[in-house]
Amino acid sequence: MLAILRKEINTFFASPIGYLVIGVFLLLNGLFLWVFKGDFNVLDNGEASLSSFFLLAPWILIFLVPAVTMRSFSDEKKQGTLELLVTKPISHFQIVLGKYFGAFILILLALIPTLLYVYTVYQLGSPEGNLDMGSTIGSYFGLLFLIAAYTSIGVFASTLSDNQIVTFIIAVFICFFMYFGFEGLSNYNIFGDLVYMENLGMSAHYNSMSRGILDTRDLVYFVSIALAFLFFTKLRIQKQ
Repeated sequence: MLAILRKEINTFFASPIGYLVIGVFLLLNGLFLWVFKGDFNVLDNGEASLSSFFLLAPWILIFLVPAVTMRSFSDEKKQGTLELLVTKPISHFQIVLGKYFGAFILILLALIPTLLYVYTVYQLGSPEGNLDMGSTIGSYFGLLFLIAAYTSIGVFASTLSDNQIVTFIIAVFICFFMYFGFEGLSNYNIFGDLVYMENLGMSAHYNSMSRGILDTRDLVYFVSIALAFLFFTKLRIQKQ
C-alpha cells in the first residue's frame, strides 16, 4: 500500500497537476476572500471571522477533489495497467487505500497554507486576537472530514470509466448531491416529518462541526460515507 501511495504522490508532483491543483485552490480562495468585492470578502465583513472561507471552501473542493482523483483508476484502465496492478501480492483494499491516501494527502497539502488566513484574521481583529478559535478549529476538522468523504467519492468515480473527463463529471455530481442534494430535497418535505432528509447530507454535518461542536454523530457520518465509497471502489476493481 505504501508503495502505491508514494507512486501516487510522486506522479502528482512529477507533472504540473499537483502544483496546479494547489495553486488553483489557493488562488480562488485568495481572490474571493481578499480581492473580489462581495459577501465572501473578509475585509468587507466588518468582523474578524473566517466564516466566509469555511462557507466557500466546500464548493471549491467539489471541483478540486474530482480533479485530483479523476485519474486514480481511469488512467490505469486506459493504459491497461489495472489488470497488472490487481495481480500484485497485495489485497484489493490495500490498492484502493494507496490510491485514496495519495489523493487525500495532496489535497491536505493544498489546505495547509490556508492557516495563514487564520494568522491574518487573528492579527486584524480588534482587539488583536478577537477570533473564535473554537469555531475555527471545528471548521478545519469539518473540512478535513469533508475532504475524506469527497476523496472516497472521487476515487470510486474513477473506476466507472477510462475517460478522465467522464469520471470528473460523475464525481462532481455525486459530491454536489451528497453535500447539497439532501438539503435541497428537504425543503420540499417529500417524505413528511418522519424522515429528516437534511441530516442525510454532508452540509448539515459540516455546518454542525463548523460551530465548534465535535459531535460523534458527525464524525461517524463522514467516516461511514468514506468507508462506504471505498468499499464500492473495491467491488468495482474486483470486477475488472
